[in-house]
Amino acid sequence: MCTRILWSSGGQPGLGTVAVARTLDWMEDTHTVLSLRPRGVQRDSGVDQGSVTWTSTYASVVSLLYSTLIADGLNEAGFVVNGLYLTEADYGPRDPSRPGFRLGLIVQYLLDCYATVEQAVAWFEAENPQLVAEVIGTEAGTAHLSVADRSGDSAVIEFLDGQTTIHRGTDVTVMANSPAYDEQLAQSARYLGLGGELALPGGPQSPERYVRASVYRAGLPTTDSAREAVAMLLSAARTVAVPYGVSEPGKPNVAATRWIALSDLTNGRYFFNSTLAPSVIWVNLAEARFTEGVAELQFDPSVDPDASGDITDRFVAVG
Repeated sequence: MCTRILWSSGGQPGLGTVAVARTLDWMEDTHTVLSLRPRGVQRDSGVDQGSVTWTSTYASVVSLLYSTLIADGLNEAGFVVNGLYLTEADYGPRDPSRPGFRLGLIVQYLLDCYATVEQAVAWFEAENPQLVAEVIGTEAGTAHLSVADRSGDSAVIEFLDGQTTIHRGTDVTVMANSPAYDEQLAQSARYLGLGGELALPGGPQSPERYVRASVYRAGLPTTDSAREAVAMLLSAARTVAVPYGVSEPGKPNVAATRWIALSDLTNGRYFFNSTLAPSVIWVNLAEARFTEGVAELQFDPSVDPDASGDITDRFVAVG
């Protein structure tokens, strides 16, 4: 399930258009809707003991799986958070002395509260939060996270054997699913274009997708055009999309791509392309109707599968 690619179109971290593309792969329709979430909203982390409450500092646009679980999003500060499935994730027995977060809410907390990777990583290191797994559709949900900001800074945050592991730096550009990030790096070094001699793999397995994403990302040409940058990164993301019919029952790491999202951190645009829709749609955060403290707005791509282009003004109130 899922591949994530960070790229700066100017050829150096933070130069040109800084963008993150990610695929969302799953074994069934995730009934994903897009949501505009304003500043000034009080939220709760959703656990019985050690729950955290906060008020959103930044407005954001997010993708909601099954209309409730926040899998991905971009905030108005140009900070993006992606949640990707990880079989090996182990959050450990619940420790009520640690701040607890339901898996489906940690992405929203980070988008609400932080503008940079440095701030988010500092919070993880200082507070040592603990995630609580939940069912995603019909499968047990465990995940790792990636974050990035307009400077090109990036981090992968994993939870293994009850402990938090953070990989941070402008070279942390690609992630997939299993195995854990350290092992992904080690395995990829065996392939052409990444220091090894093995031919570029073409399969749907997570390590194969990681290698393809890394090689094609490295080959993207520089551009000063934000439009070209989005198109180029989408083209790389599509090389790791898993076609319908390839899914293996009970194996989230080999599942059809349901949608691709691309966050343009530099220009504040969130692009979304459902596999079942003919066109790319997007939200311009600078023009979104965020009213502090009010209910969120949503757009359901399944209701209007022929929607195309800028849909910023087509969101409607929930309820």
